[in-house]
Amino acid sequence: MTSYKTPLKDRVPLGQKAAFGAGHLVNNLLPGSLGVFMFFLLTAFGMDPFLAGLLGGLPRFFDAITDPIMGYISDNTTSKYGRRKPYIFIGAILSGVLFAVLWQLNPENTQAYNFWYFLILSMVYLLGNTMFSTPLIGLGYEMTSDYNERTRLMGFSQTLGQVAWMIVPWFWVLIANPDLFDSQAIGVRRLSIIVGGICMVLGMMPALFCKEIDQSNLTNRDDLTLKNIFKNLKSLIRNMVLVFKNKTFVKLCAATFLVFNGFQMVASFSYFIIVFYMFKGDYGAAGTWPAWFSTVSALFTAFLIIPIITWMANKWGKRNAFIIATFLSIIGYGLKWWGFNPENPWLMFMPLPLMVFGIGGLFTLMMSMTADVCDLDELNNGMPRKEGTFGAIYWWMVKLGQGLALVLGGLVLSVVGFDQNAAVQTTETLTRLRLADIIVPAFTAGLAILVMWNYDLTEEKAREIKNELVKRRGEL
Repeated sequence: MTSYKTPLKDRVPLGQKAAFGAGHLVNNLLPGSLGVFMFFLLTAFGMDPFLAGLLGGLPRFFDAITDPIMGYISDNTTSKYGRRKPYIFIGAILSGVLFAVLWQLNPENTQAYNFWYFLILSMVYLLGNTMFSTPLIGLGYEMTSDYNERTRLMGFSQTLGQVAWMIVPWFWVLIANPDLFDSQAIGVRRLSIIVGGICMVLGMMPALFCKEIDQSNLTNRDDLTLKNIFKNLKSLIRNMVLVFKNKTFVKLCAATFLVFNGFQMVASFSYFIIVFYMFKGDYGAAGTWPAWFSTVSALFTAFLIIPIITWMANKWGKRNAFIIATFLSIIGYGLKWWGFNPENPWLMFMPLPLMVFGIGGLFTLMMSMTADVCDLDELNNGMPRKEGTFGAIYWWMVKLGQGLALVLGGLVLSVVGFDQNAAVQTTETLTRLRLADIIVPAFTAGLAILVMWNYDLTEEKAREIKNELVKRRGEL
């Protein structure tokens, strides 16, 4: 690549990177905590498994509708405080408060009461969370227009975001610890207040300290009024069509879908392999090994993989960095066959430095490349810029795929013959489970490499686009 040096005006100060990273920590901590707490709907509050499944799935459909709408609203907002920051500030408060309120359940209530309480408040909580997260993603795309600085910004934010995944696995241990809480229900209620409070404070940081794009150069935004609601709806649909017609962006979505959801399909398998293969179904002997496996994965990702990925992207280009990182993750997945060793539990950490290259590099690179795509869209389609819409559709795809991955993951467990009621699994079942744990994410990662092989939005092309946009806007 070129020896290009980022101009000072395009660099994001460390304080702003930290504030934006704090927002990403919240963006990981809330859904991560939600995933752990959902398990306790069964054990702490006596929810029927089918109803608990509905509570996990139904709000996702609602979320899929609100994300693009919020992206459109944010893109077209005009205020003296900016397009993104007012929503981030209010959304952070609502997200933190509503998350805590959501989990103030009582096992003594009827199952029907707890079901409807949780379902209705889930919808309200997701509205607040969408108000926070969608503008936050859009803000990141516009904080700098420099090709390399975008990767550094996303890498820094993803590093801070990984802190959430170092913490979340231990919520299982804390909530179930009788020395801390008299019951699991009390543990869920109290811990949700702590998580909500932390997320509320950290979530406001991007709104208070980050800088938005100069609004004086933004033109052709829609007038968001009730009078124009049908016109706005038509414009929203038109923008979404333009986004989906962007073949470069579709490649990013497809590659993300394959890497992330291939990983998600087998995400729980490591836990089962540790317990049933390495420790023969003895949960007591397995102890905190599963939690440490997740925490060490996040530590490697935050402090080793993301800095290397950022360096590779700026040295060899984002596409090449993605292909190399994804290929290394395939090698890591293969090493899990020898890493999960009943004779030496410490070997489970051996594949991690290579394995987490896939997930560790994915969102750092894809969010940086999506910012480049926003420039390409402005070049082809003009104003208004659509960072919020691109971000909303990208994460909508991730969420939709995550739901599908959870369903398919359960199907794979069924196909390999896993029996959730058995204390000891058969040798054949464990062998098939271990093979699926390797083959599924390695196969989807390989497909992702093929998708990105001809990705052509290079550094040189991105700089040409940026220069042309600067001329169009009349910027100095």
